[in-house]
Amino acid sequence: MRELLKLIDRPGLISFAGGLPAPEVFPLEQFKAAALRVLSEHGTQALQYSTTEGYPKLREMLARHMARYGIVVGADNILITQSSQQALDLIGKVFLNSGDRIAVERPTYLGALQAWNAYQAEYVGITIDHEGMKIEELEDILRSGPKFLYALPNFQNPSGVTLSLTRRRRLVELADHYGVPIIEDDPYGQLRFAGEHLLPLAALDAKARRQKAYSGNVIYISTFSKTLAPGLRLGWVVAPAEVLQRLVLAKQGADLHTGTFVQMVAYETARGGFLDRHVRHIRAVYRERRDAILAALKRHMPPGVSWTEPEGGLFIWAVLPEDLDAVSLLPEAVEHGVAFVPGTCFFDNGSGKNTMRLNFSFMPPGKIEEGIKRLAGVIARVSSDVLRPA
Repeated sequence: MRELLKLIDRPGLISFAGGLPAPEVFPLEQFKAAALRVLSEHGTQALQYSTTEGYPKLREMLARHMARYGIVVGADNILITQSSQQALDLIGKVFLNSGDRIAVERPTYLGALQAWNAYQAEYVGITIDHEGMKIEELEDILRSGPKFLYALPNFQNPSGVTLSLTRRRRLVELADHYGVPIIEDDPYGQLRFAGEHLLPLAALDAKARRQKAYSGNVIYISTFSKTLAPGLRLGWVVAPAEVLQRLVLAKQGADLHTGTFVQMVAYETARGGFLDRHVRHIRAVYRERRDAILAALKRHMPPGVSWTEPEGGLFIWAVLPEDLDAVSLLPEAVEHGVAFVPGTCFFDNGSGKNTMRLNFSFMPPGKIEEGIKRLAGVIARVSSDVLRPA
């Protein structure tokens, strides 16, 4: 995918390719004030080595924040990481041996596959539909005993699909029954702008056990990349104490600890209710852009193309006619000033050649309209060429 995306660095191109937040929503003034405050009041601490687990005040704030979403944890059950991508890598280091099987949604997040390919993992795919992973496939796969199951229940990357509450409950029940841990990756959960909030898998697991979330069968991952800024490279893991200690040891061998200064700046920026107010602003911006891309798809796409209608997050998943190959389509699309990510790279088995992921958060509504018009024109021309008799 990265090789393909080298094509898109050109003036005038409208890109739906990267999973990029809108730069217009970055809280620059709040970051400036926070950085100055940290250096003025805590400069020597901010520039010094720190503990592997992370800045205590940031972890305490995260514990309070997650409690409102049903995940009741203490700071001692939170590890701050260099983004949620590092969390995936640390989980691979702790859990995986060569040849271990992981149950994943099909399609799933490319970054997770990249992280675990390094540990020579193998994958067992679970088909998804508009309610998330199909339970009839899930039970057979869990019965076979994978090392763990990886799920993105909210506005999944790449599909934008949300796992329904009924299926969440069944997933938690089946995973517990078969002794398969769940890795819950939730970078987009706060970015809901339609429908009702659904309890995280970690909270449902705790509720079923009548225990706190961190004593159960779910390891929860999230990030500040989608709510504050991706350049912070700050994520976190919530896990049982025994698991967290193993992750801490793995992190010590990787980088000793996440940067003290950036953690303190994130805390100073987010505290005092600012993060909640800022997330409400982001939701409004992304709702407008989601509505714009759905309207443009409906207006311009030729027959035979379908797409998801996400209730939040950053992505829409489009399915082309079966005879079309999105990888082959990309260079022509770039020539006509528009880019996307071919869907096949999100499949562990290389399938999905007629699919694509479209990001709607980065471009403003006017460019979204023009970009979808360009893309639809390319798809229509290629479709007619494919279907034209020899």
